[in-house]
Amino acid sequence: MTASGRSILRVSVSLIATVVIALLVAACGKTVHTREPDLAANPVPSSASKAATQATDANAPSPRRRVRIAVVTHGQASDPFWAVVRSGIERAAHELGVSVSYSAPDTTDMRRMRQLILDAVATHPSGLVVSIPDAKALGPAIRHAVKAGIPVVSVNSGGDVSKRLGVLAHVGQPDEQAGFEAGKRMAAEGVVRAVCVRHETGNAGLDARCRGFARAMQKAGGSSSVLDVNLQNRHDAEQKIAAAALTRHVDGMLTLGSGGTLPAIAGLRLDKLLGSVRLATFDLSPEVLAGLRSNQIDFAVDQQPFLQGYLPILFLTQYSRYGLIPAQGTAVATGPSFVTRRNAGAVAALTKQGIR
Repeated sequence: MTASGRSILRVSVSLIATVVIALLVAACGKTVHTREPDLAANPVPSSASKAATQATDANAPSPRRRVRIAVVTHGQASDPFWAVVRSGIERAAHELGVSVSYSAPDTTDMRRMRQLILDAVATHPSGLVVSIPDAKALGPAIRHAVKAGIPVVSVNSGGDVSKRLGVLAHVGQPDEQAGFEAGKRMAAEGVVRAVCVRHETGNAGLDARCRGFARAMQKAGGSSSVLDVNLQNRHDAEQKIAAAALTRHVDGMLTLGSGGTLPAIAGLRLDKLLGSVRLATFDLSPEVLAGLRSNQIDFAVDQQPFLQGYLPILFLTQYSRYGLIPAQGTAVATGPSFVTRRNAGAVAALTKQGIR
């Protein structure tokens, strides 16, 4: 063999060996990373510089930070809707390994709620979740939290004002649109004259639902009026509903929360109008699901309260640990969707788990 041949053979053997090694490496599931020689990277800061950075910005995101979130809402614990919200909060806290405190006034009381927000701010939590049923009453306390450097996410009510108050994100149902969709559905069922049963005077979210409902009814050639009731006095609520059904000659009724369902059914039964007056409601409960399956209720508007509890805790935890949050001012819509007799059975299974 000539020298030239031996040289070619050595190159061939070397090339084959290289290919074999590469194949063996590939077969072992390893990945070889190469970097261009002129690729530049920022130097890793020393422990001293890290400490200095943390000292100058105690609120800088950190995956190791102990996250503590305060939640203040206007919803009473006895309300089945808010029980599901709390279920979402507790599930998120458990899964994410964070601590959460929850507080709400015993009754709908904006002065008390404002004080609860201020009390929460004074504890310097990692984040604050708050519902905003009355922006005028609660706005100053929420702005105080924002000025104190506490990230705030609003929930359930206040989606139309949250961005103006400096809230990072809102999680809830657009109430006026939900009312409008409920009105469209009721009008499609033949309702011409309806009543919107409002159980909390001064709650902007409920006002928006009635407003959207009336707009849809009017668009369909019908009409809607508002009836105020106090669910703390169930007998009085039943009597008012019964009287309104007769004197206003209604053929449709929308309650704005699951707590109003049984008084509405009882009130209509007093006048022997149950069945002839179409009944719908916002939110779910075992009583609402039973009414759907027995055809006493046509439909329920579901705004997924579990997500209204879960998502704010998730957002504020990620923000505290990694500085991640949906675009500031984002409104995450959790509804509306509709539950009817057709899907009430499937939803009932989740209701037992505190999810629906």
